[in-house]
Amino acid sequence: MSIGILGQKVGMTRVYDEAGTITPVTVILAEPNAVLQVKTHDNDGYSAVQVGVFDQKEHRVTKPELGHFKKAGSTPKRFVREFTTNGDEVKQGDSITVTGFKAGQYVDVIGVSKGKGFQGPMKKHNFDGQGAAHGSKTHRRNGAIGCRSTPGRIYKNHGMAGHMGDERVTVQNLRVVQVREADHVLLVSGAVPGARGSFVVVRTAIKGQPRAKQVQVVKAANPMKASKAGGK
Repeated sequence: MSIGILGQKVGMTRVYDEAGTITPVTVILAEPNAVLQVKTHDNDGYSAVQVGVFDQKEHRVTKPELGHFKKAGSTPKRFVREFTTNGDEVKQGDSITVTGFKAGQYVDVIGVSKGKGFQGPMKKHNFDGQGAAHGSKTHRRNGAIGCRSTPGRIYKNHGMAGHMGDERVTVQNLRVVQVREADHVLLVSGAVPGARGSFVVVRTAIKGQPRAKQVQVVKAANPMKASKAGGK
């Protein structure tokens, strides 16, 4: 099972299957991901794999980052992320490609949504708005947000105007329609978050996967208690 791959959203198109059915897909460019570091429980306290993709110039990274890339034997990367692992699936210096996914497999895609700037409650929270006839002066406002002495304050998470978009979004259970190894491209059904050219993370879908078997741990009997019980 693939641990995941980093890529870039190219755009949307459509493909036809053998029956002539149209499927809208998102094209994700996923060049070979360089494994920069393998973290273990002994050294780091948790098990993970750090990968990077898309080369960039050395002067665009800090000296500590440059040293980290050179230690891994890799060129500086623009997009670096970690994936938690359960075992030694890859080693430092390896590359993760789109071949880790198969057509028909379901994946989760993580990205940063498009920024919408400062928006009112009707666009941000889908409020209905207020009267639009003569005499009304509050057409698109959110209305009352509190009530005198009780509660005497504004509740948290109340729907109000503010910044909209530009936040981490995960779209689950998207089907992989095609895997084009020569082009380093994944075609994923439906839309994924982010603008054209933004970075995304593609991982194996969390939902619908077989659960790991739970091993029952049997505690050994305390020899001290056993000796006392035998003495009685």
